[in-house]
Amino acid sequence: MAATRSDTACKTALLVVDMQEDFCPPNGSLAIEGGRALAPTINKLLSLPYALKIATKDFHPNDHVSFDTSHTPPHNKPFESSVTITNPLNPTESQEIPIWPVHCVQGTKGAEIIPEIDASKFDLIMEKGKDNMVEMFSAFADVFGNKSGAASLDLAALLRIHNVHRVHIVGLAGDYCVKCTALDASKEGFEVFVVNEGVGSVNKGREGWEAVLKEFQIADIKVVSIEGPEITALT
Repeated sequence: MAATRSDTACKTALLVVDMQEDFCPPNGSLAIEGGRALAPTINKLLSLPYALKIATKDFHPNDHVSFDTSHTPPHNKPFESSVTITNPLNPTESQEIPIWPVHCVQGTKGAEIIPEIDASKFDLIMEKGKDNMVEMFSAFADVFGNKSGAASLDLAALLRIHNVHRVHIVGLAGDYCVKCTALDASKEGFEVFVVNEGVGSVNKGREGWEAVLKEFQIADIKVVSIEGPEITALT
């Protein structure tokens, strides 16, 4: 039997990733070209009857390990330098992460969701990247796969409590936080759809968004249009 519209809505959540001032022109410290222009598409999705509508926010302390200001020259050049961090739950495990400009610091304007997004439609806003020593791109876990105080809630558990089986994902940036959120959602067992018109990337080329699309294909994550049947089934 085909799913009814109400069945589809009750099983589907919308995740809006990191639509924050620091990721958007004209003044964002880590602005992604065209980021602010995604708002109409995202607002259209927010008007649909999803079971849950969740926004994520980078919400860093001012001494976050990924910030250029947390390191000394010449090893602190944004987009060029990197730093090795250690898993706080397993000191034998480490990972190299990029150095970024200071962004989305707790209590600053840069951490706010842009006003063009109708934030009144969100059921909740979750904060991630709160641990100063750990990077967290995904809304589900940090870069080591830990679910800890780096996030304000356990997103996978919340979705399961609400009987969500499917997620639609939009936001910034396609080649970082959107990618990692989508991949982790798939690992958690959710059916994942990324809405193409609602995503902006740092790198739109072969080493950025194009490479992400290949990762999505391997993980059986579907990239769909806002005009496609996966979205219109909700209307």
